[in-house]
Amino acid sequence: MKNLTAFFIVTLLAVTACKKEPSKDNQETANALSTDSITAIAKEAWIYGYPIFYNYKTIYSSAINKEAKEYSGFNKFKSVATSATPADTLIVTINNDTPYSMAAINVSDEPVILQVPKIENDRYYVMQFVDLYTFNFEYVGSRATGNNAGKYLIAGPDWKGETPKGIDKVLHSETNLIFVVGRTQLHDPADVSNLKKIQAQYKLIPLHEYTKHPAPPVKKYNLPLPVWKESDYNSLQFISALNALLQYANEDSSEKELRKRFAKIGIVPGQPFDSSKYSPETIKAIEKGIAEAKQELESKIDNVKDAGSLFGTRAELKNNFLNRAIAAAAGIYGNTKEEAVYTGSSVDKNNQPLLGNNNYVLKFTKDQLPEAKYFWSITMYNLPKRFLIPNPINRYSIGNKTKGLKYESNGDLIIYLQKSSPGKDKESNWLPTPKDEKFMFVMRIYGPQPNVINNIWKMPLPEIVK
Repeated sequence: MKNLTAFFIVTLLAVTACKKEPSKDNQETANALSTDSITAIAKEAWIYGYPIFYNYKTIYSSAINKEAKEYSGFNKFKSVATSATPADTLIVTINNDTPYSMAAINVSDEPVILQVPKIENDRYYVMQFVDLYTFNFEYVGSRATGNNAGKYLIAGPDWKGETPKGIDKVLHSETNLIFVVGRTQLHDPADVSNLKKIQAQYKLIPLHEYTKHPAPPVKKYNLPLPVWKESDYNSLQFISALNALLQYANEDSSEKELRKRFAKIGIVPGQPFDSSKYSPETIKAIEKGIAEAKQELESKIDNVKDAGSLFGTRAELKNNFLNRAIAAAAGIYGNTKEEAVYTGSSVDKNNQPLLGNNNYVLKFTKDQLPEAKYFWSITMYNLPKRFLIPNPINRYSIGNKTKGLKYESNGDLIIYLQKSSPGKDKESNWLPTPKDEKFMFVMRIYGPQPNVINNIWKMPLPEIVK
């Protein structure tokens, strides 16, 4: 499947493994259903669980798998003070403009306090809060809360405690596992030391430490968090993975009937899944559902027209689980469109695939440049991997904050998309492409203005030049 994300160790959670026997009712129900019904349920469940599973990939690497370079443990930031490079392959279509400060949070036992420092007014930053489902449930940062120092309490679905003094806002998650994607603008290479000082002040503090009270009891779960394996989600093991992960998520009232359907094929939070208890016909029907779901998802991810509609809260996404899966596959952890708008292309002006063997220009007339409160940039990725591309000038993105960017005398802007230099006089506007691969680019607009948010503004497409 598409490369996506990875991560985490069970002992940190003090999770118990008091295993229950699989429900005989579920097995008998599944075996009694028509194969078409089982296939339909499995397809729906696989798509529903896809973003959960690939979100857990990142959580697992960040908080459980001590061998991962991203590892920091739960409730601790791992920051990078340089722009991304082709060596960074944890996340597809990785952002190269705003170095990351990431953290996996577990609020099963108690809330966690996010503490941020005062940040200069000319530096954009954002903390994006993503629940286990991949809904962007809250934001802290330049747009949402400003650049002043602040303290924010992050609470799980069952917390009903008193808000302590000094807290600016309570952020409510409907899941106990949360991933925070922090982004802080890096002005230029000389700015790295300033960036590091800011990132060092991003803190996550367990509530009991903040209030100086004893630690609360550890919440016990029936199933341990799984070791993350890519292959599991292409097999019947996807049910086992979901049963473990859904223990950390509340069942939303809008999903009651959905969960009842899932239970018919053994998808029940905290319940072990034993495929040997199901008939061969049932197993084949589930496997057929997985295959059909994979095919549908793969057919959709290269044809996204409005990426901004794929990211947001549960209410904004209206429980469109296919779109949620497409978002995770095409670019997990994308921002809600009020925060940033993403557009881009894998085809040229004539609707032909972008190829590294061709030379292209991407021309913006003065009136076509996007309106952004903060900044905009264009980042290059290979296909189908969606990773950054090694190139002779180590440039992976270009935008209105790129030093030396040259505009035409009439205000137009021309970006050169090609594998070799367009000439010394044009290299300031050169974004290198791969040599022998298909490619795509993503344009990110931070602090988009209404004409961008509302799809009135349209991005031009590349044209081949000889």
